[in-house]
Amino acid sequence: LGPISFAEYAADIARRTAAGRPARVLETAAGTGIVTRKLRDALPGDTQLTATALKPPMLDMARAKFGPGEQVGFQSADAVALPFADRSFDAVVCQFGLMFFPDRAKSFSEAYRVLAPGGRYLLSVWDSHRHNPFGRLAHEVAARFFPADPPQFYSVPFSCHQIDPIKELLIAAGFGDIGIAVIGQERELPHVAHFARAAVFGNPLIDQIRTRGGVDPERVVDVLAGEFRREFGGDPGRMPIQAIVFSAAR
Repeated sequence: LGPISFAEYAADIARRTAAGRPARVLETAAGTGIVTRKLRDALPGDTQLTATALKPPMLDMARAKFGPGEQVGFQSADAVALPFADRSFDAVVCQFGLMFFPDRAKSFSEAYRVLAPGGRYLLSVWDSHRHNPFGRLAHEVAARFFPADPPQFYSVPFSCHQIDPIKELLIAAGFGDIGIAVIGQERELPHVAHFARAAVFGNPLIDQIRTRGGVDPERVVDVLAGEFRREFGGDPGRMPIQAIVFSAAR
């Protein structure tokens, strides 16, 4: 999932961050370090970069992307209760994390608090299922196997596609100079079946399938691969994908 769905958007948000020449950068919801790696590549070597995630195992995976001489700090932290002093950073970056925060308004107020005056908050969210058919198809296929209790994972990543609510939360937190970019791209799927397997096993959908029981996850993969081929062609397939990037200043 990482190289196909996340890496190009990570490079984009890293370039946007580096353009502001921040001296101290905080990444929240860093996950496995895809954006962290792109940030370190885009920023000057003396820029202080701190990557945080809620779950330590994710940070362990992120650390593996870096050599011992690279300037990256890793710390377990909750984006809605950041363990940093006020005005500690010149930029805060969050790619595809907002949808999973239990209190989105609090995450914005925390980002505002730790930013220095003039600092920028850069965040991205997925657009709707309409513009990301891989998510729609994965959601629909999983529901076929569990019609009485459909797995809901694929409704969550695409739940923040409405621009105005996010803009209003940013304004309420104190942010100004808000920029919004809708970025549609196309991805090549070299092996459609591999991507279908990743779409089932590479996120909490697999846990939701196993918890419900009675269905071999490989059956879900096979059906999803068929739907992907019908929608995207293959091999290789061509898949549209779309995200929304916000930039706001303290």
